[in-house]
Amino acid sequence: MKDKFKKAIEEYQCSGCVRGSNIQCYEKSKESDQIKCSKHVVGTSTLGIGRFLLGMPKGFNRVLGNNEFCIYGRFLSSSWVYDKFNVPVWKHLTKNGHTLVRGVCPRINTLFIHVFLEDCISEIDCLEITQSDIYGMD
Repeated sequence: MKDKFKKAIEEYQCSGCVRGSNIQCYEKSKESDQIKCSKHVVGTSTLGIGRFLLGMPKGFNRVLGNNEFCIYGRFLSSSWVYDKFNVPVWKHLTKNGHTLVRGVCPRINTLFIHVFLEDCISEIDCLEITQSDIYGMD
């Protein structure tokens, strides 16, 4: 497994997983365009707060109901098309050069969070969240 993929899985998917953050048990997801460990779940939960993703910054870490979390190596390799059925709402460029996208699929009432392991911020049309915006969130 490429080192950047391993680091991304440990940072975004496995941190806070009920199975722990050690990815020695890594099993590739059956979805070919995604970088995901099928042995780990995304996020954790706590009484009073609900479900959240420990590896994600504020604004991208809270999930409600159904959600879709995907890590992609490149923007162009994504099977997702952002349109009226898959609406990106927020985007953020991390200090590692990864692009985070939070959006909604209104037709099926599902949230999604996509992590692209490259700077593709200019290719996605939605509101850009800066680091100072993230610091100001609860």
